[in-house]
Amino acid sequence: MIQIKRVYEAESPADGARYLVERLWPRGMKKDALRMDGWLRDVAPSTALRQWFAHDPAKWEEFQRRYRRELGAHPEACAPLLDAARRGPLTLLYSAHDTEHNAAVVLKAYLDKRLAARLPQKPRGRA
Repeated sequence: MIQIKRVYEAESPADGARYLVERLWPRGMKKDALRMDGWLRDVAPSTALRQWFAHDPAKWEEFQRRYRRELGAHPEACAPLLDAARRGPLTLLYSAHDTEHNAAVVLKAYLDKRLAARLPQKPRGRA
């Protein structure tokens, strides 16, 4: 199970592994105040994409396409998140005010799709 949560929300035991998925450190958040298992800057949108989007809902559809393209070009950046999600609950931490139009929403959908695409391996029979 993957969920997303603003860094400013209270931590919960149900969060499981917690990863910050922002390129920049969240404003007003002290580094020792945020319990997390890692900060994955490279999984966040590129600086150019983030600046182009500027959290403008009118650009949302195109932002999603561009961000998924970036993620697909660097699948190794998602590996720690996929591994954590296979082991148990995973929470993607983000700082954007808009809870519907942010990179964590796109990243969650991308990871969910990658996890669903992984087919269970069939036991090999004797030849």
